[in-house]
Amino acid sequence: MIFASVRIMTDDVDRLVEFYEKVLRVPAERPAPVFAELVVPSCTLAIGHSQTAQLFGAGSAVGANNRTVIIEFRVDDVEAEYVRLKPFVDNWVMEPTMMPWGNRSMLFRDPDGNLLNLFEPVTEDAIKRFSGRHGREVKDGLQT
Repeated sequence: MIFASVRIMTDDVDRLVEFYEKVLRVPAERPAPVFAELVVPSCTLAIGHSQTAQLFGAGSAVGANNRTVIIEFRVDDVEAEYVRLKPFVDNWVMEPTMMPWGNRSMLFRDPDGNLLNLFEPVTEDAIKRFSGRHGREVKDGLQT
């Protein structure tokens, strides 16, 4: 089994696409006006219009209604990302903070209220845990 994507349902595809293009620094692929995909080496983040949820069954997904999932991205330098994102992120939940499991994390919400965590493994155990995941090696604290 191969993990394909996470899809966010929204009433405003263009607004979320613009936001995630800034966060991920990749252009979205737009096969239809109601659907977009942002492809990064480790995963694909899909964004679909709430109207398309009806294709899966009435009431199956509701945009801007998530309070259980955290979308997480590993970064090389969480402090640098914080500085880069601070000018256009409106809803900060947590500034860069050391977590008990060895990651330095920051959390913020996208325009629909979905929670994002950008984190950097910093302790020796955390670096080992992420070594080799998604084709990236971690050696001497540096991800390659």
